[in-house]
Amino acid sequence: MKRSLLSLALVVAGVAHAQVKWDLPTGYAANTFQTQNNQQFAKEVDELTGGKLKITLHPGGSLYKANEIKRAVQTGQVPSAEFILSGAANENPLFGVDSVPFLATSYADSWRLYQAAKPAQEKLLASQGMKLLFSVAWPGQSLYSNKPIQAPADFVGTKMRAYNPASTRIAQLLKAQPVTIQLSELGQALATNTVNNFLTSSASGVESKLYEQVKYFYTVNAWLPRNATVVNQKAFDSLDKATQDAVLKAAAAAEKRGWETSERLDKEYLKELAAKGMVIAEPSAALKAEFATIGSTMTDEWVKVAGADGKAIVDAYRKR
Repeated sequence: MKRSLLSLALVVAGVAHAQVKWDLPTGYAANTFQTQNNQQFAKEVDELTGGKLKITLHPGGSLYKANEIKRAVQTGQVPSAEFILSGAANENPLFGVDSVPFLATSYADSWRLYQAAKPAQEKLLASQGMKLLFSVAWPGQSLYSNKPIQAPADFVGTKMRAYNPASTRIAQLLKAQPVTIQLSELGQALATNTVNNFLTSSASGVESKLYEQVKYFYTVNAWLPRNATVVNQKAFDSLDKATQDAVLKAAAAAEKRGWETSERLDKEYLKELAAKGMVIAEPSAALKAEFATIGSTMTDEWVKVAGADGKAIVDAYRKR
């Protein structure tokens, strides 16, 4: 009896020793599709490994603040994490290629740009001790306005919300006045006529109830920013081959599911904005031409900063 109990204890100890636990922090709220996609990824890893690898998601910046997350996984404080790639563009411009305005303005183009950029971004992440598991785009940044906009001249002198260098530069090129306003302050800014127009996603329009104060929405999809879910390379290397394969299988499924969900939700958000009384329209030919010109200018400016690697990405994207 004692011997069988000892054997059972050894087996239990062996299972406990074999189980690996990962924390996965993200700065995004639990109800966002990106976080839910990561939750499904963690669930599938658990199932595929028979409980050998347990991933615990920490949404909403609860474990690390959003701007601390990349550094935390890079330095091995956590084994895995999710962050927005363009948030690291100040470290290296290659992280910001998906947020170059009017370079990729649809899900299909955004996917092609991702494939063109992937080798360079994977190499960059590897140099920082990280491995890319999957990357998923948010809905595109489109144009909201409190008045109809049919031509570039309609922007001149208007107050355009800016929240990063790219949106400030767009306002300048449109001869609008850039006004720095965070999303949380946008409702008040609209109510006081501090802002007349701005770029943000269909998701933001629904979640922040922007339809209450803005009537016009133009589907310009200036850029589709991407989140990346990564793992510390040493943490990944410490897994056995079967567990590594399970992680990669679940990651591939998460990437496919994430892109499909993003595109589906974008359509649903647009329907909801229309149901709330917004006018949803394609930009006019004159606006499309102006945005294409701005895109060409800002792509050239980005390539100058990003150098040969940046040029190679843009060239590869345009050939696809």
